[in-house]
Amino acid sequence: QVRLAESGGRLVQIGGSLRLSCEASVRTFSNYAMAWFRQAPGKERDHVASISVTGADTYYAESVKGRFTISRDNTKNMVFLQMNSLKPEDTAVYYCAADLAYNDNARTSTLASTIDYWGEGTQVTVSS
Repeated sequence: QVRLAESGGRLVQIGGSLRLSCEASVRTFSNYAMAWFRQAPGKERDHVASISVTGADTYYAESVKGRFTISRDNTKNMVFLQMNSLKPEDTAVYYCAADLAYNDNARTSTLASTIDYWGEGTQVTVSS
């Protein structure tokens, strides 16, 4: 069983920055690729960014590429999402996700249907 706890979501101004954190309660954190997804009201849960088990490989949605950075600390069972140049369309509930991995490839953790564990989400609101 993996428990994921997100934090860091809040109201932020357009163009601002925010760092989301996710702490995983699991003994074998390094066996999981990690990802961030987001879901806006009335929309599907979409992939934002993912990172492989070692952190060597990352993958981003086109809409956030160049603005968001995913990272992980396997010594602390943590994954982070640094979000810069935030836009109103980034407003959503952001979910941390864990995907039991069999390789060091971030692209295998981009489908919500294949994710093994989810956090409860943290709200990010971007507004003027």
